[in-house]
Amino acid sequence: MSDTSSNSIQLYYVYDPMCSWCWGYRPTWLALKKALQTEFPNIQIQYRVGGLAPDSEHEMPQDMQHFLQQTWHKIAAQLGTTFNFDFWQQCTPRRSTYPACRACLIARKSGHEEQMILAIQHAYYLQAQNPSDSDTLMALAAKLGLNQHDFSQALHAPLIEQQLQTEIESVRQLPIQGFPSLVLTVNGQHHAISIDYHHWQNSFNEIVALYH
Repeated sequence: MSDTSSNSIQLYYVYDPMCSWCWGYRPTWLALKKALQTEFPNIQIQYRVGGLAPDSEHEMPQDMQHFLQQTWHKIAAQLGTTFNFDFWQQCTPRRSTYPACRACLIARKSGHEEQMILAIQHAYYLQAQNPSDSDTLMALAAKLGLNQHDFSQALHAPLIEQQLQTEIESVRQLPIQGFPSLVLTVNGQHHAISIDYHHWQNSFNEIVALYH
């Protein structure tokens, strides 16, 4: 990654704001992050968007809709994650997460990336709103206190699209297995960290072993 120096230690959390497994992993990730920040403040935690699905104005095929609904049920059963299935009746789902990714990149510039991720997840999974729609993203930005005009301009600007593509390409150079993924970089070497959706301590122990 471009901001990794030879003597730095960084943990990359690779996500997509509309990835249902990222939503399921959120409580465990926050516990892991808190433990790391307490025990190892020298580890820099960096968020990176992976870009799950490119822009599309077409309605999601029925087989994909069925698959994702089954995935939501699976995550709810395995992890106890809450989902509002009204989304599938009240919205026109599109296989398009890049707009939400751009929203997170814009929010990152003002230090609001984590808040934007959560806002998108709440809108999508709890409030049956569609983060593939620009209007939804602009409303979320306004709730976070971001300038709505500036946000709207940036959301459709070539510059943010270029930044997204650059980040997606750099993420693909990391040893990831879908989203979410964790990668610890020590002295320029990238190490994949196992994701345990139930127990943050397992990832923590892997990181400790590599850190030392």
